[in-house]
Amino acid sequence: MIAIDIANPTPDHWREVIPQAEETLGAVGILNHQFVVDYLKDAHTDIKIFALDGAFVRHLGLPGIGSAGGFDGKRHDAETFYSFTSFTQPNTIYHYDMVSGESALFRQPQVNFQPNDYETKQIFYPSKDGTRIPMFITHKKGLQLNGDNPTLLYGYGGFNFPLTPSFSVSNLVWMEMGGVYATPNLRGGGEYGEDWHQAGTKLNKQTVFDDFIAAAEWLIEQRYTSPAKLAIMGGSNGGLLVGACMTQRPDLFGAVLPAVGVMDMLRFNQFTIGWAWESDYGSPENEEEFKALYAYSPLHNLKSGVAYPATLITTADHDDRVVPAHSFKFTAALQAAHAGDAPVLIRIETKAGHGAGKPMTKLIEEVADKWAFLVETLGME
Repeated sequence: MIAIDIANPTPDHWREVIPQAEETLGAVGILNHQFVVDYLKDAHTDIKIFALDGAFVRHLGLPGIGSAGGFDGKRHDAETFYSFTSFTQPNTIYHYDMVSGESALFRQPQVNFQPNDYETKQIFYPSKDGTRIPMFITHKKGLQLNGDNPTLLYGYGGFNFPLTPSFSVSNLVWMEMGGVYATPNLRGGGEYGEDWHQAGTKLNKQTVFDDFIAAAEWLIEQRYTSPAKLAIMGGSNGGLLVGACMTQRPDLFGAVLPAVGVMDMLRFNQFTIGWAWESDYGSPENEEEFKALYAYSPLHNLKSGVAYPATLITTADHDDRVVPAHSFKFTAALQAAHAGDAPVLIRIETKAGHGAGKPMTKLIEEVADKWAFLVETLGME
């Protein structure tokens, strides 16, 4: 963070107040005449307080590994409020005393479960090229590492968007049934700044799939699960992720759930907002980028006679962001190529779009269908 004298704003007069850190700087506010600085440290929130001259004052101790936001107010306010959520804690509001540094519970939603029955850990695993990738793993306490646990691996890896801890009732239901929920922080996201983002774009996009496949292999090697018990899921750019990974490693997964995915990488820029994604994917009109796109495009890399994992593709008839034709074509091509007995289905929501603003009834029905599909295909009791 720098200070600029607006009466003399030329760069040679800028003054560094808080130097660049290893953590990704998200936001800075002023309370109690101090800076409240929001960092992203290994994909979870880390709050630090500094004096106005840049001197470090203290860490703000959060309730655990999670995501925090808020800290609003005027520069002289000695108190503020912030929200905190994690994989095992619904969004909770805390009161924070800027003078004493103490947090106090202010308001918490009532969810009918026991948070202490579950645990989250963060591990780091090597990707194909040796890069160290973080991953959150959440499950019921007392999990036996016997290679037989149904596991859901969720990813995104794109557009500088970080996957940070958050609470989900649907994921809680999955874990209540004995499932493991794992989220790796793939390159292409925003977890470690712009270099991390660019490492998973355009000609480097295959790196994202390598990171995800390495996460699956790590979970299997560490005996969390086995290929027959491992499902992968992602939406939009994450739908592309799981579609590409299932075509590259059909042997590695027991079930695949691509939602509103970008499956045709040679024509994605021809529909609605698709042209804007060239910033991450590159352009099919560029010869070098075309070759990279063609090499992983899920639609164009299905091979006849291959036994693919059980697949439930989901889309909506009014999706004007990732048009449903992506899912329609991929489903038809997959059903034609597939040589195994595993089901290949598509679920098309009506009177709905890309997902935002979907009514609660539709959300419940969709999650119920997804979990029922996994219960059946992964052999859960």
